[in-house]
Amino acid sequence: MKPLILTGLSVAILLLALAPLSFAQDGKPSPAPNEKAEQVMQRALKVIGGDRYLQVKTQIGRGFFTEFRDGVSGLPIKFIDYIAYPDKERTEFTGGGARTVQTNFRGGGWIYDGAALTLKDQTPQQLEEFQLVTRVTVENLLRGGWREQGATLSYVGRREAGIGRRNEVVRLSYPDGFWVEYEFAADDGMPAKVLYQRKQKNRDTEEEEVIKEEDRLHKQINLDGILTPLIIDHYRNGIQTSRIGYETVEFNKPIADSFFAKPANFKALK
Repeated sequence: MKPLILTGLSVAILLLALAPLSFAQDGKPSPAPNEKAEQVMQRALKVIGGDRYLQVKTQIGRGFFTEFRDGVSGLPIKFIDYIAYPDKERTEFTGGGARTVQTNFRGGGWIYDGAALTLKDQTPQQLEEFQLVTRVTVENLLRGGWREQGATLSYVGRREAGIGRRNEVVRLSYPDGFWVEYEFAADDGMPAKVLYQRKQKNRDTEEEEVIKEEDRLHKQINLDGILTPLIIDHYRNGIQTSRIGYETVEFNKPIADSFFAKPANFKALK
């Protein structure tokens, strides 16, 4: 789920300060950084489900999305998220008697606002935001979408992850200077965090500032042979801004291409 709707809520990720790197000294030659990064990624892919994970064509998730303001939880709203890999997604939110639908497909997208009864194409900024969110997903790393986007994979090292715990860290660097880091538990290879930073204008000063963001993956369970996080907490500059809580996740259920197409008008919306 990538809840990137009119309010600007998104599945985003906080950049953490780099902790001192630690490397095992076992007398064996250390692999080159890129080789080590591939090893970490392939281990994670195997842990998540390997070929079974890669064979997933569609995903339908249902649950609740909760926005946090100043670290305080708001009221949860229901969502249903439909994904058809590699480039289609439709997310529906219902709450307060209103329904919002955001749909993205390839390079386009549209939004239905049930409160205002409007059906509009997404703006270039909204499309750009969605592409950014797509870049930073674990799916983009493990499914190899980054290779077609000209990114390079490198190994950062090990990072503190709590008392007695470490995470292996790999980084994707894109030609435009953007980068995203992925943390995987050193002991079992499970995905733990995704981190990046972005720039945006301060509404009060109009000055550009760096925003540090982070996703933390929790309650990971095996569903049909695929390791799936049921809770994703999002932090911005160290403060929690949202939680995605899945109640159910289904894989490889039929979803027609027409489901993602923009209807003629809001009355025709299914």
